[in-house]
Amino acid sequence: MSNLSAIGFDIDSEEEFYILAKKAYAKASSIKTDKGTYFQYSDPSGAELWIQSNTKHELIGVNPYYKGISKRTVCLIANIDREISALDGAFHSWADPTEPGNPESGAYPFVFDVPNHKSLGSIKFPQSIEIQLSAFAQDIDYYENEKAFEQGQEGEQKWAAQSFVPSGLFSSNANLDLSLAVAAGLISGTIKESDKKRNDLTGQEFQWMLVDTLGGEIDVVADLELFSTDPQVGGLIQGQFWLTGQLLKLPELV
Repeated sequence: MSNLSAIGFDIDSEEEFYILAKKAYAKASSIKTDKGTYFQYSDPSGAELWIQSNTKHELIGVNPYYKGISKRTVCLIANIDREISALDGAFHSWADPTEPGNPESGAYPFVFDVPNHKSLGSIKFPQSIEIQLSAFAQDIDYYENEKAFEQGQEGEQKWAAQSFVPSGLFSSNANLDLSLAVAAGLISGTIKESDKKRNDLTGQEFQWMLVDTLGGEIDVVADLELFSTDPQVGGLIQGQFWLTGQLLKLPELV
């Protein structure tokens, strides 16, 4: 499953990709930066496409996003630039800090991509701030209740019902190059809200869930084909996810 299909942009070819990008571009708003321009398409379903153009007005990237309702506090500690595009970027952060501006008072470190990263300016680090975080399912298991979740645990390693493992920071090298850190997590949590959403641009449906996990809430989106039954409130999910988020207020700049 692709990150695009997780929000109803399921495409089968490069030609379909460019047709989709053209349709989204025609309805998008623009955000200019010194590195290029973001064109933001916002669907009523919450699905978004962020189309990137460089300073020469050339298409250099398209990123999906889901604008959800989750809120959590993180402590930002570093920018991460991506080589694939001048407009791509991420933050290295700590989840749920108990002391403002003190990252190591948080629950765990993790990385999340940011669709409008280069429009935010020179951010002061460290800095505690509220974000909305979306998790795009790459694989996912659904359990009707906590008992089913516990019974589904195999092997010696047992997962907690609410867990968040920052797999994108794992490396065989003790000195991890942050530019290579992946915005990914192994997550389990309890479903607080669940709904099928319909992408207006494509007519395709996808699954959305508001999930309570270690460190706070998260919006989870997934291709419907990943489920054999409709996930319900009170059920649990566990899986591997791509993480992308946005700041909910203007950050303090240097």
